[in-house]
Amino acid sequence: MPPEPEDLRKEIQELYAKRKRGDLREKGFQKLLTFFTIELYRAVIRKRMAKDEPIEREHHSIQAHFKWTQSLLKEPEQEACSVFATDRRLFFVQSKIVPDQPPTADSRDHTRVILLPYDRILGMTVRREVRWGELGVGAVILLSSLIFWEYLDVTSWVMMGIGILGILHAVLLPTRWIELDSSNPSPNPVPVQIHAVGKKSGRQLLRFLREKIREKTKT
Repeated sequence: MPPEPEDLRKEIQELYAKRKRGDLREKGFQKLLTFFTIELYRAVIRKRMAKDEPIEREHHSIQAHFKWTQSLLKEPEQEACSVFATDRRLFFVQSKIVPDQPPTADSRDHTRVILLPYDRILGMTVRREVRWGELGVGAVILLSSLIFWEYLDVTSWVMMGIGILGILHAVLLPTRWIELDSSNPSPNPVPVQIHAVGKKSGRQLLRFLREKIREKTKT
C-alpha cells in the first residue's frame, strides 16, 4: 500500500532531526531528502488520481529565481517542480524551497497542484531567458577586478576571466523551458512550464506528451 502524505512528512522531519544531531551526514541527508520529497509529491497526487490511473512518466527539477533587489551573496529563492504524466492527464506539483524548513507539500511551503487533461493541451512553445543570476554575479566579479586592479595583481586577470566567462555563459546559453499552450477555462490561467528539458526524464516526458497530443488531434 502506498505511503500516506502525513507519514512521509514525519519521515522528512526525522531526517532534519538526524542531521541536527549529527547522525546523518549532509550528502546522505540530501539524497534521502530528495527521495522522500518526491515520494511525498507522488502521495499528494495519488489522492487526486483514479484508482486505475497509472503514472506513465515523471520529471523533477529545481529552479532558482534571482532577484535584483537581493544580495548577490544570498542564496536565490528556489522552487521545486515535479511533473507526473498519467495515461489521461498531467499533474504539476510546485513548491517553494525554504532553507532549513522541511518540505510539506501543502500551504506551509506554498505548494500548488495543477491538473491538465491532454485534450486541453493545444501545443508546446519553447521559451528562453537570459540567466540573470549568472549575469549579475559575472558582472560583479568583472567590475571588482577592474576596481581593485592595482591591489590584486595576477588575481585580477583570473577574476576578469571568470567574470567574462560568466557573462558570456549567461547570454549565449540562456535558460530554456517548454510552456504548454492549453485551453484552460480559468480566467487567469497559470502558465504550465516544464524546466530542465535537457535531462533524460525531461526528453522522455516531452516525447510522451507529443504522442498524447497527436492522439487527441486524430480523435
